[in-house]
Amino acid sequence: MKLAISQPTYLPWLGYFDLIDQVDGFVFLDNVQFEKRSWQQRNRIKGPHGLILLTVPVTVSGRFHQTVADAVISDVVHQEKHRRSVEMNYRRSLFFDAYWPSFSSTLQAGWESGRLVELNILLIKWCMRQLGIEKRLWRATDLPCEGRRGELLAKICQYLDANEYLSVPGSAAYLVNEEHEFSSRGIRVFFQRFEHPEYNQLFPPFLPYASAIDLIFNHGTSAIEILRSGRRSSIPIADISQTLAEKAKA
Repeated sequence: MKLAISQPTYLPWLGYFDLIDQVDGFVFLDNVQFEKRSWQQRNRIKGPHGLILLTVPVTVSGRFHQTVADAVISDVVHQEKHRRSVEMNYRRSLFFDAYWPSFSSTLQAGWESGRLVELNILLIKWCMRQLGIEKRLWRATDLPCEGRRGELLAKICQYLDANEYLSVPGSAAYLVNEEHEFSSRGIRVFFQRFEHPEYNQLFPPFLPYASAIDLIFNHGTSAIEILRSGRRSSIPIADISQTLAEKAKA
């Protein structure tokens, strides 16, 4: 089984769903520390003047070491600002009427749960349904696996009987040094390679790295084809190791 593991982020970009689409199972890494002002609590949508940053307010006072699973939304009423922002900037999109009712109700349910992890996972699942992506999903907090960084990821893979792990490129810096955690368990490591596709978007010119809802509202059922057009062959960890070694010598 090929597995991917990543933190549940707020209204993720296309690369997040490309990662999920390539594997057999996906684990929401919700047992790691919450990071203020990270993608865990914010993301961007497209507006007439560029990308707009939407941030979910989270209680941090006295909770410095809280995990993503423990993060509490500090202002439930703030959801109306996000709802209005999405509605105002996408109401002229081709598929707004088809998706808005279910998106709006999902957004509301997530915010009213009071937990950032519930909000994020509900919205990720909503995007997966609209994209037609069906995968086995787990939360790290539900698994009996402990450790840090590569050790934790490798233990999760082992527990779920995965023999391949697909990682985001941003983890290469430490996974190369901790590859033994995987190889000792018979797990091969690869890195995702995704080039953001360009598509018809409201308010030209095109700007990449908005939330996946930008593609969904603008292209509907053809969104998954556009998403997959940005996929490139994954890179074995050995190739990454060699590249890093060559850069170190330069």
